[in-house]
Amino acid sequence: MTLRPDTAAALYADVAAAQSEWKLPSINAGVLQDGKLAWTGSRGRIADGQGLAPGADVQYRIGSITKTLTAVLIMQCRDDGLLSLNDAVGKHLPGVAFGDLTVRHLLAHSGGMNAEPAGAWWERNPGVSFETLTAAMDESQAAGKPDRRHHYSNLGYALLGEIAARLRGAAWMELVASRILDPLEMRRTTYFPVRPAAQGFSVHPFSGRLSAEPAYDAGAMAPAGQLWSTIEDLAKYAAFWIDPGYEVLSRDTVDEMAAPVATDPREALAAAYGLGLRLHADDPHLFIGHTGSMPGFLAGLFVDRARRIGAVTLGNATYGKCASVPLDLMRTLASYEPPLPMEWEPEPELAQGEELLGHWYWGNTPMTMSVCGGILQLSGAMTSRFSPLGSDLYRGRDGYFAGEKLQVVRDGEAIMHLDLATFTLTRTPYGD
Repeated sequence: MTLRPDTAAALYADVAAAQSEWKLPSINAGVLQDGKLAWTGSRGRIADGQGLAPGADVQYRIGSITKTLTAVLIMQCRDDGLLSLNDAVGKHLPGVAFGDLTVRHLLAHSGGMNAEPAGAWWERNPGVSFETLTAAMDESQAAGKPDRRHHYSNLGYALLGEIAARLRGAAWMELVASRILDPLEMRRTTYFPVRPAAQGFSVHPFSGRLSAEPAYDAGAMAPAGQLWSTIEDLAKYAAFWIDPGYEVLSRDTVDEMAAPVATDPREALAAAYGLGLRLHADDPHLFIGHTGSMPGFLAGLFVDRARRIGAVTLGNATYGKCASVPLDLMRTLASYEPPLPMEWEPEPELAQGEELLGHWYWGNTPMTMSVCGGILQLSGAMTSRFSPLGSDLYRGRDGYFAGEKLQVVRDGEAIMHLDLATFTLTRTPYGD
């Protein structure tokens, strides 16, 4: 799949602008169209300071995009019945501080935990063991009370990684590899860098010269930001969020992760956090994914699941616009090559519910039952889709009546009315 030359030129202009304005030694980008990698581009000449050119197969550290893989491991545990998202953390990590918070709190950064572990800044120092990490934890360090707001916590994801490891009886990285990387064929995503790999840099604000940044083993904090990857591998991972596969996670579970759970009050209308995913509203569209940063590195991965587009970026600077460039790239792609709507085809005959098609009335308010994509859809004053639960019984899939039951009420064979969560729908309005 390839893009038109004018689209590719506009995307490259976005990447070049970010590299120039924000003084990035190098930046790599990839764009997905219809769920597949359709374009890659790089700008900047300094990937490692020793002549390596940036490119789609050069590794960069992905920082907190790592958290999304940790979240996937936790959701796999939930789907396999090993835990509940409402479990107290202390159930799986006895004696740990913040043990009364739930797994859901940690996934959504909504438990009020402090952002960073006590001691020296973990990103710039060799990592410690889980025992050392948790021995220094203290609930007096909390940033706030649970369920008040989204407050980002790297520390919480260290706990989540350990929970997954204990439940599965394997190290966190072993689980990432066997349960995510291998099924998705992400062969260039690793714990430590594997050549060709970039060097992380910071840029002096006045001289414009580069300083090499350290890249330590994060130890117990690894589930929050350890991994290295490439544009090609991140594109495979972005494609997974557009088209989930049951070998990793079901579409229903991805839907759950992509629903808002916690927000910062200042950004509530524009951005929120789900279960391990950042959400960005771009009315009427929604971008999901994550940003990442570690000393010397920046990364971004976002997709629009409805339009089946996505973008990923990797850069080797400590500060600058890189992680949010995927949002710009998707807007550019959609502007130059708008995704086509699904081609209409005649609907198949329903196995159940054909006799419900047509006009209904809630009092004098008109509503219509029709078929869309092989599914019953009620539209009008309130809109929902319905799936059969049994004879004459349906459940709402979405919209106002999501989860509610629709019962067909009969007099013999004749349908008298529909009972929809106490709403009575009849074939004629009041008085007729």
